[in-house]
Order: sequence, then structure tokens, then C-alpha cells
Amino acid sequence: MKKIYLVAGLPRSGSTLLMNILGQNPRFYVTPTSGILDVLVQVRNEWDKNNVFCAMGRRKSETLKHDVLNGILQSYFRHTDKAVCIDKSRAWLEYLEMAAELMGGRDKVKVIVVVRDLRDVLASFEMVFRRSSALSQTPFEIENLIKSKTALGRMEYFLSDNANVGRAYNSICDAVTRGWQDCMHFVEYDQLTTSPKNTVDGIYEFLDEAEFIHDFESVEQITFEDDFYYGYKDLHTIRQQVKPQSAQWPKVFDQIVQTSQTWKEVEEIAQFWRTYLGR
Repeated sequence: MKKIYLVAGLPRSGSTLLMNILGQNPRFYVTPTSGILDVLVQVRNEWDKNNVFCAMGRRKSETLKHDVLNGILQSYFRHTDKAVCIDKSRAWLEYLEMAAELMGGRDKVKVIVVVRDLRDVLASFEMVFRRSSALSQTPFEIENLIKSKTALGRMEYFLSDNANVGRAYNSICDAVTRGWQDCMHFVEYDQLTTSPKNTVDGIYEFLDEAEFIHDFESVEQITFEDDFYYGYKDLHTIRQQVKPQSAQWPKVFDQIVQTSQTWKEVEEIAQFWRTYLGR
């Protein structure tokens, strides 16, 4: 049985960088953005619609479903001989009850939750949009022609419940509401880039894994994603050297955005996770 840990949290908050840092450890297998959770959820949902499974009786059907889902999850990592597998998907926070069932209990669920000041998350998306839309029409433009025409409209879209930032924010908050905070370890982007060793040491302590000496000066990228499939450029390309970044939002958003009601609401929750940590 593979030992499986999870990575979730806000987009544009260093999850790709973190995975490639952790991937330096020869005991760890790390994924790019993973689709295995989507497969598990689809199998779970379709199972209960199948007349044959329904007719065999609830208890037997539930037992078989559990075994099949567990088999799928373990099989996803069968190709690697590494003992520890770290799977990245922002949606894991929405399905921690499933994770507990498949991993052998609540005490086995450990989620690294990457976070970043929401103003910089939005600024990062805005910069990606500007780069990508220079020579290509992004999926966002196709689906949201009016919203895509202004920085304020784009920001409002990304914050909506069914878009990247809004859904991730809601997932984190709801996981805490459902009582999973003790299984969540928050990793702040600014701390990761400013004090990488202390931050990573904290992750090892949370995972109860033996420490490993990482190289933060030259992080080789070992996870890759075809960002053109998503319609954007350089969504998952990392810098080799881990170093601090100044706040991006003051350079990206002007007074039109910063005086809006939406921006005021963002400022109120910009570092929302600190409430959970008592800071």
C-alpha cells in the first residue's frame, strides 16, 4: 500500500514549485495537477445509478464500491516504486471524507494547503491573461466576452464560485467548517519563497516524515503540464531559484480596480487563513 499525501489550496500560490521541491526527495513521488480524484468521484456517482449494483443490496454494493475506489487510487501510483506519493488537486478539500475512507481513516488524511494573499493571486492571473491574450484568444474570452474586457471584470470572474479562485477559497473555508483543520497544514507562498528551509521542515514535521536536505538554489522541474491545453502561457513553469517576490498587485491593478467595492471585499479576506491559525 502506498502512503498518499494530498496538496490543495489556492491557485497561483506555489503548488507547482512546492511539488518540485518535495520531488527532490528520492522517497517521494509527486504529481502535476492530478485527475485521479475526478475519476474517483465519477465512479462513485455512476456506481449508485447502476441498477445491477443497486439490486445486489446496499451493504454489499457499498463494500464493493469502497474496494473498487481504493483499488483505483492505489493503482494510479503502481507505476512508481517510491513509498510516498503526493497528489495535487485543489478539489481534494471538497472530498476529504472520501479520502479518509480510501486511505484507512481520518488520521491518515494529511493535506498541504498552499495559500497566498488573494490580491497577489488575482494579480498573477491578470498577468497570465495579459501574456496569453497577446497572440491567442483565451477560453475565458470565449466564454465571458464582456467580463474579459476589463481588469475589474476579469477579477470579478475569477472570484466567482465556479471559477478558479472563488471555488478554491470556498473549498478551504468549507473544509475547516466541516472539521478538517487538524488535517490541514497551511503553506504561505511568501514564507515558502522567503524561508524555504523552515517552511519545508514544517511540512516534514506535519507529515511525520524524516527530514531531507533540499536544494533551494537550483530546483529542477520534474512535473510538466501542457498549459496551452488550458489556453494560457506558463501556468506551471517554475523559477529554478527559490527567492522572495515583492507584492505584485500594486503594479498590476490601478485605482479603478483598487477603489472598487469588489476590491474592498477582497482586502477584507486577503489573508483569510490566518484567522484559522490565530494570527
